[in-house]
Amino acid sequence: MTITAPITQDVHTIPRKVPEGPVNLVGLTRDQMREAFVAAGTPERQAKMRVNQVWQWVYHWGVRDFAGMTNLAKDYRALLARHFVIELPEIVSKQVSSDGTRKYLVRIAGGHEVEIVYIPEEDRGTLCVSSQVGCTLTCSFCHTGTQKLVRNLTAGEIVGQVLLARDDLGEWPVPGAPKDETRLLSNIVLMGMGEPLYNFDSVRDAMKIAMDAEGLQISRRRITLSTSGVVPEIARTAMEIGCQLAVSFHATTDEVRDVLVPINKKWNIAALLDALREYPNLSNSERITFEYVMLDGVNDSDEDARRLVRLIEGIPAKINLIPFNEWPGAPYKRSSNNRIRAFADIIYKAGYASPIRTPRGEDIMAACGQLKSATERARRSRAQVAAEAGLPPA
Repeated sequence: MTITAPITQDVHTIPRKVPEGPVNLVGLTRDQMREAFVAAGTPERQAKMRVNQVWQWVYHWGVRDFAGMTNLAKDYRALLARHFVIELPEIVSKQVSSDGTRKYLVRIAGGHEVEIVYIPEEDRGTLCVSSQVGCTLTCSFCHTGTQKLVRNLTAGEIVGQVLLARDDLGEWPVPGAPKDETRLLSNIVLMGMGEPLYNFDSVRDAMKIAMDAEGLQISRRRITLSTSGVVPEIARTAMEIGCQLAVSFHATTDEVRDVLVPINKKWNIAALLDALREYPNLSNSERITFEYVMLDGVNDSDEDARRLVRLIEGIPAKINLIPFNEWPGAPYKRSSNNRIRAFADIIYKAGYASPIRTPRGEDIMAACGQLKSATERARRSRAQVAAEAGLPPA
């Protein structure tokens, strides 16, 4: 198999300088942390042990202060404090929906903002994580897509979202207390702001940290990466991250998908499906999730449903049907409940699971496709958004 070079994109940001002050340990891989410790004066023979100790304090116990790392000698704690910090993004605001969904507005380096969402359910708690400030894909049904891309998030800023949520949930274990297997935050979905596969290395490193058995301990099967179809990076997701894959599909013809998901003009439906059929580890137990937003009169006909079934034939898959979550200026309307159920029935009878996603957090603009940093929200009119989507004025 040929491994292609990483996909890159233009990110309008000031080039980063080598940090002059203490280095943030959050987001460093184990190898990077070891190199940093050695550079700061840790003897080579001790470096692996020190990484293990600090790693557990940061990612298992949730400790933010080196003084609290009591199994380290005081002089070594002082050395760490001189050279390193343990810093997370800053929570600017938190909103709690009537259904218990929590939405956080988070500030990162440079004063930029992203949104993350925690969704509690009976059998799980899912954190929807952002990977970029804004987005470059301009999907016409997505609120985030109306905000221009500012920059990629670092691995520390991505995994830092998980740590922030655990802080807010009060979920860190207490030393000496009985072990509690209940997980308030059990799942991660990379479905927040941005296209994860356009920030592959940082996303990979952050998720490897999240999966680490001596830290956050989130199983790879409980992490789902959602892509709009960056075809050359899809196989790498299986090989280098190993998480579950979801695809923002949303249309059954190139004509419609070119408008809804403009990346389709670069990698069309045929190219995307070819990549998915060759996806490593694909099986009935490791199915690909096709995400399909239901837009009234756009992609919700019976013929669309039948065409979708034909397109994905031979791919172990399930189809998540997403009632469109409206936002100010949105150029689309949600399909009726009857239409969504009829669409789902056709897919189900063809042998595919077709759950209809229950919208969560709509009252605080936290539902799928609604995320957008507060500084950018509602700056464009419905007419502007519709014009960019190639649609007639409402």
